[in-house]
Amino acid sequence: MIPRSVANSIEQALKRQAAVAIIGPRQVGKTTLAREIADSHPGALYLDLEAREDREKLVEPVLFLRQYENSLVVLDEIHRVPELFSSLRGIIDQGRRTGYATGRFLILGSASIDLLRQSGESLAGRITYIDMGPFYTLELPAGEPTLLQLWLRGGFPGSYLAEDDSTSLRWRTDFIRTYLERDVPQFGPRIPAGVLERLWTMLAHGQGTLLNASRLAAALQISASTAQRYIDLLADLLLVRRLPPFHRNVGKRLVKSPKVYVRDSGLVHALLGIKTYNDLAGHPVAGASWEGFVIENLIQAAHERTVASFYRTAAGAEIDLLLEIPGQGLWAIEIKRSLAGRPEKGFYIACQDLKPARRFVVNAGSGHYPIDAEITAIGLHELAAMLVALAV
Repeated sequence: MIPRSVANSIEQALKRQAAVAIIGPRQVGKTTLAREIADSHPGALYLDLEAREDREKLVEPVLFLRQYENSLVVLDEIHRVPELFSSLRGIIDQGRRTGYATGRFLILGSASIDLLRQSGESLAGRITYIDMGPFYTLELPAGEPTLLQLWLRGGFPGSYLAEDDSTSLRWRTDFIRTYLERDVPQFGPRIPAGVLERLWTMLAHGQGTLLNASRLAAALQISASTAQRYIDLLADLLLVRRLPPFHRNVGKRLVKSPKVYVRDSGLVHALLGIKTYNDLAGHPVAGASWEGFVIENLIQAAHERTVASFYRTAAGAEIDLLLEIPGQGLWAIEIKRSLAGRPEKGFYIACQDLKPARRFVVNAGSGHYPIDAEITAIGLHELAAMLVALAV
């Protein structure tokens, strides 16, 4: 088993909070990690709420869970029983009065907005949220072969650890189909699977471009508001990221639309039918796919309160990724797929506008070296490690 970087954060949160929620898309390994944590807590109970047998145990949740007030209870796929949150509030408050104030519940959810809405109403002040994504670069051995495999296959364990590229692609294709046919209908009104798949594929083709819901809607023959609602759902399911534009009064005409990315690079490639690295290297989406891959890895490595955005003006000044890091100021990051890329003119102009504290060019190599007095060229693994060190 590949150790997950969030494991220690979860254990620490259980020591100080009554409930901890692990938020992440399906198949990132939440259940595997939760079971491992449960094994280290004597008497822990695991309930899979997708299983009818386990849901029926919670018909009278207060009565049933009273038997486990001194044990950790893992509630997997809690969105299947959203009404449970109101009961958990009473159970937690009762536990605080009787000396069981921490480490009561480990909750797993596959949709951020659904879980936040339900628990926000009932468990405010009683729950800590921890994001868990697919594998990222620091969870795997450093080196170019590992990095390229992670980029091609993405970080979902079933895809990354597949025995070959064909098996990996088949896993991701099945994953997409399962989401469209089974999982999406659980989280909102009925959406035609074919329309949503075409939208998801169009987003993959337009990886890293400015979001234009009207253009997407016209191609799908649906309304712009419907297209926006579908994109919202994919974002809520943690499958798509809308990277917001940087907002600050710098006296420039700033782009106001977010950039949109399919969050996992392996899903980008599966949606576009890209099987091998050879196929990917010559594909028009390669540069944008690498950009999205780097952005996801750096955001995952950064402090949880880091604010990510991009900067672009009507005059052409542009920064691929801005990170506002607590206590560190603004970091400007240019992303290049080559081994020794240099920033474009627009990056220099944008840095004159914003005057960031640190400036980097992330490339596909390893190590770091100065490009000039203010800009450092650096590999993805090294910059991610730098961000993690600041987050500790």
